[in-house]
Amino acid sequence: MSATLQSPDRTSASYQVLAAASVCHLLNDTMQSLFVAAYPIFRGNFHLSFTQIGALTLVFQITASLLQPLVGLYTDRKPQPYSLPFGMAISMSGLFILAFATHYAMLLLGGALLGVGSSIFHPETSRLARLASGGAHGLAQSIFQVGGNFGSSLGPLLMIFLILPIGQRGLAWFSFAALLGIVMLVGLARWYKRHGQAIHKKQAAGKVSTLSQKKVVGAITVLVVLTFSKYFYLVSITSYYIFYLMQHFHLPQKQSQLYLFLFLAALAVGTVAGGPLGDRIGRKKVIWLSILGVLPMTLLLPHVSLRLTVTLSILIGLIIASAFSAILVYAQELVPNRVGMISGLFFGLAFGMGGLGAAVLGTLADHTSIDFVYKVCAFLPALGLFTALLPDTNRPDNGRESEAEAKLESVLGMGSDEQPF
Repeated sequence: MSATLQSPDRTSASYQVLAAASVCHLLNDTMQSLFVAAYPIFRGNFHLSFTQIGALTLVFQITASLLQPLVGLYTDRKPQPYSLPFGMAISMSGLFILAFATHYAMLLLGGALLGVGSSIFHPETSRLARLASGGAHGLAQSIFQVGGNFGSSLGPLLMIFLILPIGQRGLAWFSFAALLGIVMLVGLARWYKRHGQAIHKKQAAGKVSTLSQKKVVGAITVLVVLTFSKYFYLVSITSYYIFYLMQHFHLPQKQSQLYLFLFLAALAVGTVAGGPLGDRIGRKKVIWLSILGVLPMTLLLPHVSLRLTVTLSILIGLIIASAFSAILVYAQELVPNRVGMISGLFFGLAFGMGGLGAAVLGTLADHTSIDFVYKVCAFLPALGLFTALLPDTNRPDNGRESEAEAKLESVLGMGSDEQPF
């Protein structure tokens, strides 16, 4: 594989690199999805409450959310290509601990290690996807992201056919997927080390200052609100949809896992559209459609039959999935010299909002009901109205890009004296 990735022709090599990065994202997020899909097993083996299940998600996602911006900032200054296979190895160790856990604290440790592995994997691989994009940044992020979303969708299916018949220790078999990812990431790291600097210089030469520092900071704030809306709602599905279906419609666990897979597969399919559509019609329009556009469906979902519930969940997944690629590339264009930091910030926010949401919603479910949780979460996409405050990045504005970066990094408590590569 390394020979393939070392071609000096960026145009011919870029899609091979993007495809390999997407496959590695698939393998990484498959391990994470197994963690979530195994919640019913963990609940049965360790007699967990919804609050404890929410805490598992919180530990995993908060670990990743706190570390990812810091990893991104560090690698903006000192790129670490070989951190990619190292991050996958840490995730593999977390999966092993989950497979052989004998008490709740071991589950928390396994989830934390998965979070650390993700914090290393996502910022650097996202930057690699941008370097290999050939200028089609939205398309590149969609290719990269679709692998992760498809990997996330595999968890319930793998749980039905492989883990449930074996039990908790069956999780250990997926260490082979991690080993494959490590081998592929070594090849990607070689390409990254050999060609990343030249590609970065070409991309940097084409950057244009567009927005004032005030508008950059304001836009980043709006994007944070939109990320909160998207991931707080998504976690209500990814962490509690199985339990909702089992309690509300009295479905068996296998059938509930299958319907969760359909939702997650819809997320994977919808991801493909977000990036290239943003390249064509603009990121802001995609953000409008993907977040606010699902509001009528989320409001209906808690009040309809099983068939309509499944149908609406698939439609919601297809539409809302396009948001993240558009948000991430929009943010990267606001602060183009800090791709790693911005990628880490928004991947970290995605994990952090999801983890916080899981903990809050788990506690809410314990004190009320799963049905009530879905009725409350139905209103979250209304925050998509804040998209109106985003500036049009295609129109020039007064102010300098360097001032915008300095202002943003002062807010985050980060220096800006060094450049990547």
